Order: sequence, then structure tokens, then C-alpha cells
Amino acid sequence: MEIAILGYGRMGKEIAEIAEERGHEVSVVIDSSDDWMENIDKIRDCDVAIDFSTPDVVVDNIFKCFNINVPIVVGTTGWYDQLESVVHDCCQREQSLFVASNFSIGVNILFSINKKLAEIMNNHPEYDVSINETHHIHKLDAPSGTAISLAQGIIENLETKEEWVLNECESVSELPIYSTREGEVPGIHEVKYDSLVDTIVIKHNAKSRKGFALGAVIAAEFLANKKGYYTMEDLLKA
Repeated sequence: MEIAILGYGRMGKEIAEIAEERGHEVSVVIDSSDDWMENIDKIRDCDVAIDFSTPDVVVDNIFKCFNINVPIVVGTTGWYDQLESVVHDCCQREQSLFVASNFSIGVNILFSINKKLAEIMNNHPEYDVSINETHHIHKLDAPSGTAISLAQGIIENLETKEEWVLNECESVSELPIYSTREGEVPGIHEVKYDSLVDTIVIKHNAKSRKGFALGAVIAAEFLANKKGYYTMEDLLKA
């Protein structure tokens, strides 16, 4: 496949390396609005775009790809308040969009365990739940998209929680997410159920960015020649 990479930071460079290892060609790299203007014809000829840009430009990147009929895989987070309208536009225009808060296979296994554990904990109100996430200092959004996905999995399955909040909560119906930014940490996510007598923890600790990059490239391979909106659940089922 010919791939366009939108956003050429740490993840963009990792994705380019993995894509080439898997026999694909990175035909164009976009890292600014000027890059779009200069390379629009090259992007138009690509089989798929992979976006790991920034929250302030990602939605614009998505619509630019829609306008030239290029499928796009999005790993950028911090824009999900617009997700519903973007997905609606994708389906209305018969475009191709793959969105994931985390492309790691291990994290997506964690998502499944998290939902099941939340369902079980409905029978154990003596435990209260919280989420902790730690990332490198370059990450722009907090909490992480992965932490939000974990929170949504809990809220959907644990009757006592209605919404998540960043850091300290004021009501038992709120689920706190604690975010830390330090060093070059690729990503640590922990769900903790705490009681007076013990603590239950499920945790994912990413050792490098390679797992995320590989998942993004696999998602691009999956999305090629498809129309519609897809997530990691669709990929894992396939």
C-alpha cells in the first residue's frame, strides 16, 4: 500500500518504520498546513492515511481526507467531543474512517477485562473504583483517550458510576481519572478497585511505542478498500 502519514512526531516516525518493514511505501508525510498544499496530489493517490497529529488539527485532517476519498486511520486523541458528528459525516458521504484511542492489542484486551470486572463489581459496593494513567511529557491531552475509554467501559457496566472527572471527584457517582505526565513514559493505565480490606488492580504498561505503531499499520491494512466507520473491536473480530 501507499501510505500518507499525518503528523510526524515520535509515533509518526515509528509508524513509518513499521509500515516499511511490512512492505508498504510511505509516499508522503504531512506535518503542517503547507505540507497539505504542496502534496495534495500525492495524498490523493495514497491507499490510506494514518493520523497521529494533534487535537487541534486532527478533525481538519479527517475532513480533508474525506474530500479526496482517502481512507483515514486516526490515533490522535483529545477530539472525541466531535466524534459523533465526524462519524455521521463519514457514513453520509460513504467515506472510510478507523478510530482508536489505543492500537495496542494488549490494551484492547484490557478494555474487555475492564468491562467484565465492572459488571462483577455491581455485586460488591464496598469497593470504589478509580483510574490512573501516566504518559510522557509531550502528550497534549489529559486524560488520555485510553483512560476515557476505560472510564466509559466502567460507566456502561457499573451502576454506581455516571460520569468521569479529571482528578478528585465530589460525588460517589463520579469516576476519577488521575493523569500524570513525566519523562518519556509510553503509557501506563491502571484501574483500581479499593476497599477497607484489599485492593484489586488491572494494569497495562506499554514498554515502547512499537505496539501502538504496529496496531495502527494493521488497522490501515484492514481499512483499505472498505467504506464506513470502524474501531479496534471490528479489527479484533476480523
